[in-house]
Amino acid sequence: MNNFKVIEVKQSIFENNDKRADLLRKEMKEKKTFLLNLMSSPGSGKTTTLTKTIAALKDEMSIGVMEADIDSDVDAATIEQTGAKVIQLHTGGMCHLDADMTRQGVNELGVEGIDFAILENIGNLVCPAEFDTGAAKNAMILSIPEGDDKPLKYPLMFSICDVLIINKIDVLPYFDFDMDKCVERAKKLNPNIKIFPISAKTGEGVEAWANWIREQVNEWKK
Repeated sequence: MNNFKVIEVKQSIFENNDKRADLLRKEMKEKKTFLLNLMSSPGSGKTTTLTKTIAALKDEMSIGVMEADIDSDVDAATIEQTGAKVIQLHTGGMCHLDADMTRQGVNELGVEGIDFAILENIGNLVCPAEFDTGAAKNAMILSIPEGDDKPLKYPLMFSICDVLIINKIDVLPYFDFDMDKCVERAKKLNPNIKIFPISAKTGEGVEAWANWIREQVNEWKK
């Protein structure tokens, strides 16, 4: 018989984070700011998708963006050119954002008067899925070159997201990507997930995605 204690730290961390996330969500509701947590692998087109999304919505609502990266400010510089309010978050090596980190970003961004706030999370499909950031909704981007098997490999990410954006459909003819299989796999994990095939490069499908955001922002303000 072992004489040492085994302490389940992971559960405690998650429970504490969930409470803080719920509190942040409540505060964002009171401020009538809809916060979206956007996740994906590196290179999926998050920032390009954001620029197209902002272009579609900036004349209708006030938009703020929190760009999270381990280092660099390349993405924030790109978003700044859209005219949206933006700040850069450096995680110091952390591969995810939790509720406290998101709160720091919200405080620095200043969401008073912001209708739609976006948290562009760290680029990977593992760690960000495990932490509730306090966002109203979670969305993820899967690009065509990544393959249609990603729901099988990263089930948690697909399970916790309200929206799946399938990006780079303009290159679909050049890759062995089965759209029907990808949708079927995602729906099996999460029957309620909304799926938007788009090309951030050409703009195809972006309006349907923007319409979903309009609906969510309006509903959040009620």
